[in-house]
This record gives sequence, C-alpha cells and structure tokens, in this order.
Amino acid sequence: MLDQYGRKIEYLRISVTDRCNLRCRYCMPEEGVELLQHSQILSYDEIKRIVKICAKLGISRIKLTGGEPLVRKGLSSLLESLKSIEGIEEVTLTTNGVLLKSQIEELVKAGLSAVNISLDTLDRNQYKKLTRKDQLEEALQGLEEALKYPQLNVKVNCVTMLGENDDQWVKLAALAKEKPVDVRFIEMMPIGIGQSDPHGSQEIVYRSLKEAYECGKVLSGKFGNGPAMYMQFPGFKGKIGFISAISHQFCDSCNRIRLTADGFLKPCLQYSCGRDLRECLRSGRSDEEIFGIIKETIYTKPRSHQFKNSENEGLVCETKQIEKRRMSSIGG
Repeated sequence: MLDQYGRKIEYLRISVTDRCNLRCRYCMPEEGVELLQHSQILSYDEIKRIVKICAKLGISRIKLTGGEPLVRKGLSSLLESLKSIEGIEEVTLTTNGVLLKSQIEELVKAGLSAVNISLDTLDRNQYKKLTRKDQLEEALQGLEEALKYPQLNVKVNCVTMLGENDDQWVKLAALAKEKPVDVRFIEMMPIGIGQSDPHGSQEIVYRSLKEAYECGKVLSGKFGNGPAMYMQFPGFKGKIGFISAISHQFCDSCNRIRLTADGFLKPCLQYSCGRDLRECLRSGRSDEEIFGIIKETIYTKPRSHQFKNSENEGLVCETKQIEKRRMSSIGG
C-alpha cells in the first residue's frame, strides 16, 4: 500500500529474537542487556498471522533479523511457513554468520532467497575487539558454505567506523573481487550505543576503494529490497554497495516497516511511534481490526528521519519522541 507521502510500502523486517551470540561494541554493552522473557516474544504462529495480514496490504518481501536470528530454534520452519503465504514473494535473512554453516542447507530448502552476513573486519584480533568474541573463523565458514548454493544471493554487510575498521574496507571489498558476493558498506546509524561512533561516509569509503581498485561504475536498476546504491569495479565478480542513510538520506524512497521481537510495529527507525501488535493479538482482536491498525500505522509513516538535525526540527511522528532503545532490541 501507499503511505501518506505516496511511498509504496512492501518490505517488512521482522526481528525474531533480541538474543545474540556476539556482543558487538556498537550494538550492546559487553555484559549484554536485559533480555525479554520467552512469553514476551512473538510466537511463530503470531508472526505468521501478522505477515498474512500484512500481505493483504501489499507487503511482499520479508527480512528475518535479530538479535541474531539463528539462535532461535526452528527458524527454517518459520521461513517455510512465511514463504507459503499468498503474496509473499521473498524471505531473506540477516545474520552474523557464526551459526550459518550448520543451518544454511535447511534454510535454503525452506525457501531462503538471500542472506546478508554482517562482517566488519577480516582481522581476527580486530574482530575480537569489535564483537567481543573470537569467532571470525566460524563467520567465514558460514560465508563459504552459503556460497555453495548458486541460487542464493549472498551479501556481506560492513558497518564503517572511522578509526576502527577503516583499514579493512579495501580487504573486505576484495571478497567481491574474488567471489560472487556483494559487499555493502553501511553508515553507522546514530541509535543507542552507536550514536557516539564516528561513521565512515560513502565518500570516504569510496575514496579508499578507488585508490585500490580504480573507479567504479554506478549501476542502475534494483538489486535488492533496500536502498543500497551499487557500483561495479573492474575485474570484480560481485558488486560493491553503499547504504548511506546519513550522508545520502533516502527517506523519500523508503519502502520498509519493522516488527520488533516483542511485537511492536515501527514505521520509522528513529521514532518510537508505532503500534503494539502483540497486545492486539493477545487481547483477542480480529484480523479485520488488526488489518486496520497496521494500515493506519503504514499510512502515517513519518516523512523522514532527522538524524542530521541536532534539534530534531520538523518531527512528523504523532508522539514526537525519539527512539531510545538499542538496535539490538529494535532489530537490525
């Protein structure tokens, strides 16, 4: 369906858990965070019911996220059930890759279309520092296992952090040179802990890549569900992408909404407005009532974020409240 600004909203990101097997420095503190109780998290049946309703409103693409989605048992069964819903064309996954090697086969059999693997460095010591876990080898094994399935679209996501992993950007880009994988460089979102980290803008990253690999050619067309701008570098098997929400704001073409693990529907990442669908489900509301609630939430999606505006002028969210939760509790 179209929101109040004429944007076609067709993409739903679903956080299936707030738990994670890593402790990435920009996402959560080393000691972890207070986790939701099992009863607070949407069941797979509840998620499926929401997706069925969303499909009637034009949602056709689903992204499963966390936390780390692969720590939740039976994820392939959820994926298979979502793919069976009329109107759902694609179900994809974002993961840190650590558990991917052992699960990728059943996920592909269940209908997984694409997998995004979060990988901010190829240096073991730096990986330990950023994630507070010594599991780079497992993540790389997950990547290699995913590449064994030619029907699977495989991408690597790197959050760019000046002074932290800028020495890794060229090395990570080399994955796209050597393998049929797209490497995307993502600007840090100023949410929670991450707002204090200096991000590497698209221009800074591209300058590093151009020095190493010559100029890239900007590609036209759509290569995924989200807002990435893609380039092709000479001799590369895969593409290089940039997701630059801060330096190249793309709110005018935003096509997504988010569902948190505890069932809160968020029309915009920055704002805390939205609707508690878990309460709707568990209080006995009908599908027709929930349909209307989701429709209204999509329609009133804010025009844009205000991350670059320190005074947050022009907020269009009804509550006019900035999101205070960490990314780990929202869904990546």
